[in-house]
Formats: sequence, C-alpha cells, structure tokens
Amino acid sequence: MRGRSTRPHAACVWLSQFLMVLTVGCAGNQSMFNPQGPAARRIADLGLLMIAICLVVYLVVIAVAAWSLLRQRQASDDSAQTTARLGAIVAGAVAVTAAILVTLTAVSAAAGRGLTSPTSQDTVTVDVIGHQWWWAFQYRSDKPQDFVTTPNELHVPVGVPVILRAQSRDVIHSFWVPNLQGKRDLIPGQITTTWIQADRAGVYRGQCAEFCGHQHAKMAFVVVAEPMDAFQQWLQRQRQPAAEPTGDQERHGRDVFLQSTCVTCHTIRGTDAGARVGPELTHVGSRQTIAAGTLPNSVEHLRMWIANPPSIKPGTRMPPHGLSPEDFEAVVSYLRSLE
Repeated sequence: MRGRSTRPHAACVWLSQFLMVLTVGCAGNQSMFNPQGPAARRIADLGLLMIAICLVVYLVVIAVAAWSLLRQRQASDDSAQTTARLGAIVAGAVAVTAAILVTLTAVSAAAGRGLTSPTSQDTVTVDVIGHQWWWAFQYRSDKPQDFVTTPNELHVPVGVPVILRAQSRDVIHSFWVPNLQGKRDLIPGQITTTWIQADRAGVYRGQCAEFCGHQHAKMAFVVVAEPMDAFQQWLQRQRQPAAEPTGDQERHGRDVFLQSTCVTCHTIRGTDAGARVGPELTHVGSRQTIAAGTLPNSVEHLRMWIANPPSIKPGTRMPPHGLSPEDFEAVVSYLRSLE
C-alpha cells in the first residue's frame, strides 16, 4: 500500500514541475498572461479560452485514438448497424468541430472590436517613431516649444487611454507591450494607430516584435505608468531645457560634447546641439535605461556605452568616442547631470 500510494504523489510532483517549466515565461512582466490593461485583458481571456478548448479537443482525440488502438476487433464491426453508427458519430464530430470554429471566430471578432479604439474620449496622444534600433516617443502640444521627445521610455497616466500614432523611419518595426496591448506594425511612409491603457502603476517592458535587422533583439523600451499628477509633473520637467552645469567637470564635459562629433547626431535642448539622427539627450540622466533598453542607466554602463557602442550593439551607427581620458570622464559626468 505504501509503494502504491507514493507513486501517484511522485507523478503529481513531476507533472507540477513540468508545468512550471512550461509556464515560466507566461507570468510576470512582459507576458500576455499578466494583463495590466483592458486591451491586454481581452487578449489574455481570448488566449486562455482558445488554450482550454484546444486542450479539451486534444485530450478527446488522444483518448479516442488510444481506445481504437487498444480495442480488439469484433465480428459485429462489419455489420450495417455498426457502419451507420460510425457514420452518425463522424457527422456529430464534424458538427461539433464546425460549432467550435464558429464560436472561436465570433469570440475573436468580438474581442478584436474592443482592441481597435478606446471607449473613453479622455485620452492622451503620443507619436511613436521606430528607428534602427531605438524608439522615439513624442508628446505634442499647441506650442512647438512644449514638444517633448523621450527615447526608449514611454510615460503614461494610469487609467487613461493613450492613443499611439506609430510610424517607421527606415524598415518595418512592430510595437509590442504584452502586458498592455497586442502588436502593431510600423510601416515606413504610413501612420498606424493603436492604443494602450495601464490600470496599475508600474514599469512594463516593450520591444520590437518584427525582425528589423542586426540589433532587433536589443530594440526594447519601457512603459512607465504613473498617476496623472506624477505624469503631468514628469511632462513639465521634460519640457524644460537642459540644466546648466554646476561643476567644472560638467562644464568641461558640455564644451567637449558641443565641440565633438556628438552634435552631429544628438539634441540637447538649451544648447547648440540640435541634430536628430540619434536619441535626444536633454534629460538622459533621468532615464531608466540606455541603448534602447540594453543596459541600466548607471555611470559604469554609460561609460561602457560611450567608450565602445559596437561592442555592446554590433551594427549600431554610434562609433567609439575617441576622446582623451580626461575629456571622456567629463562628458560622462555632464550627461549624468542632465536630469
């Protein structure tokens, strides 16, 4: 009795561990099965429904196949009654299959209608621009001087639908934040529209979901969802020009930056740097990541990135710095001060 009782327990433990391995990527951040907004919730519910139906169909098919293989042939199998009964069973199976397909089609269409546009009229609009291999998020305003551009970090207010007007500057990209919404392709020369809404404050990871070149895997971003008051305060801070350097090293770093090739690619509002080839750096010191979500924004990682970008993202258009050690440390100090 003891041996027989432990075997089912061991089998259950093995099965639970196997299922944990299978589902380890289906929880936590960046998972469609951890929805944090109404659109993502529709997608997750639809996905779970499809998985449940397919699992039931799979188990029924396997059970029928196993029964047919283990069953011994009988003399009555060739009778007319058996043939008629099997015909009725096949017809019933076809009818059930058709009903399942019609049901899934109807449920999918109903879920899809809720993904096209939000029901609330109180929305925020953000332009999303995809580049190889980074993102630009633009918050427009009636006043051009109040335009805000934040690379690789999208801030949204909690509980408010955010309309995203997406486009690409080079090749096809795809905007995807699994916790908040499904995928939306960015087509060169076209504007595609989608929307997201976060019902809970937090940081959600997004990425490009369409292969777009050598560093496609390192084209990520974060969505920072915060209360409306905090969002408005953040937006107001982003509208301010770059802070004036307070120390000698920061001032020297600004001078080096403005006299080097950095100004041919980057913008720092409040200075003479106004190029738009690479990400804007006006408030780079306050961002959570650098290099499109590749590295946390720390002093050491910033040093690594500026020193030799191709060693971190091969194929990136940003070349190694070529500065003296003193100038290099001054530029790092200056960029860290831009909060």
